[in-house]
Amino acid sequence: MSRNLFFSVGEPSGDQHAARLIAQIRRMDPTIRIRGFGGPRMRSAGCSIDRDMTQHAVVGLLEVVPKLRQFSKWVAEAESIFKQGQTTAVVLVDFPGFNWNIAKQAKRHGIPVYYYCPPQLWAWGGWRVRKMRRLVDHVLAVLPMEQEYFSRHGISSTYVGHPFFDAVEETQLDARVMDRLGTMSRQGDQLIAVLPGSRDHEVHRSWPLMLQAIRRLHSLHSKARFLVACYRDSQCLWCSSQLSGEDQSLPIEFFVDRTSEIVEASHSAMMVSGSVSLELMARLTPAVVIYRVGRLLHFVGKRLMHLDSITLPNLMGDRRVFPELVSTGATHESVEFLVESIDALLRDEFYYRQTVTSLAQLNARYAKPGASLRAAKWICRTIGAEKQPRSFDLEVRAEAA
Repeated sequence: MSRNLFFSVGEPSGDQHAARLIAQIRRMDPTIRIRGFGGPRMRSAGCSIDRDMTQHAVVGLLEVVPKLRQFSKWVAEAESIFKQGQTTAVVLVDFPGFNWNIAKQAKRHGIPVYYYCPPQLWAWGGWRVRKMRRLVDHVLAVLPMEQEYFSRHGISSTYVGHPFFDAVEETQLDARVMDRLGTMSRQGDQLIAVLPGSRDHEVHRSWPLMLQAIRRLHSLHSKARFLVACYRDSQCLWCSSQLSGEDQSLPIEFFVDRTSEIVEASHSAMMVSGSVSLELMARLTPAVVIYRVGRLLHFVGKRLMHLDSITLPNLMGDRRVFPELVSTGATHESVEFLVESIDALLRDEFYYRQTVTSLAQLNARYAKPGASLRAAKWICRTIGAEKQPRSFDLEVRAEAA
């Protein structure tokens, strides 16, 4: 009997995580057929892509509303696939606003649903736990706190670890780029990574603030060089187009798809909040985190958030190892925050070393690679037998511990 998996992934980071999971599944059993919604990395890993969703990642009600008609059409496309009766299981990766609807259609057709990199209900939106319990058969949790949270709420879950640590271990850094950045550093340049986000709307909101901060920091630190890591070419072109005539003399260099090299080589970073913070943690690069949101989303979010941080390394430890700010309204405070925070890392060697030590301690506890392999083992064994061996769940947990 053939086995067919349908993946639903909507964000660039989810495309990366799903691609690694798909590659592991195909290594274990090349006969499993995989299709679904995702992005270019999933396609390269062997997934037949029905719809490229990575261009459509959205956050917040105001961004979702204009795409509702499109999303409804794509959910209907998924349902037509499920109706054929050939889908063994559905694997969701993050992107909850859209993926709840995919899960609902899968359950209507009796298809089991597994959630890898689940929405952070433990941080905000806890009322959705009932929806998770109703629509999802099993959660493959990527953080220890997730597994504890879902189990406490009666949702079957297994902690497999975070796939970002797989990415750090597996990524082959470009030797030519590393050599060039290393030369800059040896010449006395202070390399600052600038990570404006992977989604277009994040880049458009954050880059103008970061550019203002770069102008200020250049006047304070003449040896600082700013390395801008863009996710795609179009974002790189947009960011460079925002430079004024006077900005042409700033020590800014733009890169596409070289985030790992930049993070590895840099002294410190300014970044948009996201799971890339785990790569900064793994590579021991201190960072300053900002997230720019609209007033409505900020107002609602303050009342829904259960935690006092938006940054994963901060949530893992007992203190804010990465300074962070949720920005809304006037930009002056945000720019000042970025300037003061990076300036402190550049000027205060004791503070900088203390931050690196805290990151190393978090790494020792949490940065364990193998999440993609453990998740693939769980999925392959589950769809390959009617009943999941109880011992296997204990085996996966032991590997992740």
